[in-house]
Amino acid sequence: MSGASRNSPLAERNILEVSELERLALENRTPAEKFSDSVVSQAGRLRSVVAHALFFGSWMAWNLKVMPFSAKFDLFPFPALITVVSLEAIFLALFILISENRSSRRAEERAHLDLQINLLAERESTKILELLQALCAFHGLRQAQDPELVELLQRTEPSMLAREIERQLPSDELPATGPA
Repeated sequence: MSGASRNSPLAERNILEVSELERLALENRTPAEKFSDSVVSQAGRLRSVVAHALFFGSWMAWNLKVMPFSAKFDLFPFPALITVVSLEAIFLALFILISENRSSRRAEERAHLDLQINLLAERESTKILELLQALCAFHGLRQAQDPELVELLQRTEPSMLAREIERQLPSDELPATGPA
């Protein structure tokens, strides 16, 4: 047997299904989302940092009389450069927000899918436990009356669990201090 292990056919099928979901999500992006993702992807690369450093350095060198024969067009403190940089920052921030909004929507879709699959798996597990308990009871085994098993056979109520989690988790809100 070789050193590399292969995934099971079931795992391979799952990988293909997840890959197809991701491919469809990428295909369904709007043109604005595709453009924003492209801009953000390019802006987040080292070559973009280098290009900006070279551009800003050249701009300043040109206008600081480092190059003696250059025509100065933006004297210190470089108001035109500040305007260009500010506009670039505004637009880059907007592109990042568009990409992040899309990513957030996609993450929510995945979370909903995970929740549905988990609820189905929980229901399947409960049904399997019911069948096992029935087999144990049929054969007169004491495991049929195991208190933990009886507890696990109770139907899980997601809304009740969510309320209890919300009640028990600490809040990030500041506690009230004195009269409002």
